[in-house]
Amino acid sequence: MSASLKVVVIGTGFGRRTVAPAFEALGCEVRLVSARDTIALEQALAAPCDLVSVHSPPFLHLEHVKLAVSRGCAVLCDKPFGRNADEARAMLELVTAAGVPHFLNFEFRCDPLREQLKQLLDDGAIGNPLHFSCSMFLSSGRRAPHGWLFERDKGGGWIGAFASHHVDSLHWLFGEIDAVSCLPRTDVVARPGRGEVDGQLHAATAEDAFTAWFKLRSGVTSSLDTGCSSAVDLPSQICLLGSDGVLQLTHNVGLVLMRPQQEPQQFPAASDTNPVQQAQQRWLAKVCEAVKAGQQTGPDFHTGLACARILDAMRSGPADRPAPRQAA
Repeated sequence: MSASLKVVVIGTGFGRRTVAPAFEALGCEVRLVSARDTIALEQALAAPCDLVSVHSPPFLHLEHVKLAVSRGCAVLCDKPFGRNADEARAMLELVTAAGVPHFLNFEFRCDPLREQLKQLLDDGAIGNPLHFSCSMFLSSGRRAPHGWLFERDKGGGWIGAFASHHVDSLHWLFGEIDAVSCLPRTDVVARPGRGEVDGQLHAATAEDAFTAWFKLRSGVTSSLDTGCSSAVDLPSQICLLGSDGVLQLTHNVGLVLMRPQQEPQQFPAASDTNPVQQAQQRWLAKVCEAVKAGQQTGPDFHTGLACARILDAMRSGPADRPAPRQAA
């Protein structure tokens, strides 16, 4: 295999903005195609190709993974990895039967500050981990026109878009998730169509916010409170509480290690770097190395299926139980 990988990137949203430039920066020959341009996609896959990078909407993931596997290509798929666990399982079976390398785009594992957090955790800097909390509220979804992201049957919803990263972080940091409860909600219930052609309001069938709780097999608990249609943006914040200290990761600020009777230890964020682009490029560098060597590395489709099962449980919402009544 030549030193320069030939990569087909499917998807002109995140694929165009972030993934294709990251591959190009790594010296790959990149062909970018629209997820809905069947002819261009078939032409791209008819040419020599080492890796297909799927960044289409979730309802097209299974179709595009099938195409990649049929050409014998290694395949990288974005999260939330299909519309549900059934599709995730089908994609895992496809790559397993074909024997092609497969990768899942949980790029935040390669964020330098999250890597530092994991290293400090593994080194025992905060003792035994107890609780992992995360909150993030964005306003961008408040103004967004109607599209697949707000349609449940197309794999849309903030659970798939954002909770997928949190669930993967829990698996990566602490292991198996034993229990989950989630309260989804829809803050913007109707949205205008795209452009001047569609002036109607469309009802949202997928959530744009939720609160969730998790219990890990290790005994660690976790909470996640987030939404994409907030009135204003609030900086994301992650707190990891341990028996002997706390790790706090704040967007655009950095990571802080705090322990009793000690000065806080600071790990500042890089001020001149887009953290998503940086994490994406570092992850794709590992993918490229694995493809060149004909090897498998994680996170992979097994990781994606494990996450999809948790997301399905979250989408189903909490059990319908009456609230306890106060005694008279």
